[in-house]
Amino acid sequence: MKNYGILWTDPDGTPRASVVSYDKPSADGRKVELEAGGCTKVRVVETKPGEALQPQA
Repeated sequence: MKNYGILWTDPDGTPRASVVSYDKPSADGRKVELEAGGCTKVRVVETKPGEALQPQA
């Protein structure tokens, strides 16, 4: 099974990263929710087990 994380920028400009892993359909669904909430630069990225994403400026 592949794991995915999400990187995004909040509407106030703060970069964020998910702290949980998603399967692909769940990650895609969360991306839609974030974009609907006004977040920008939303990216779904493949992660390795145990890998922690870091917010990107």
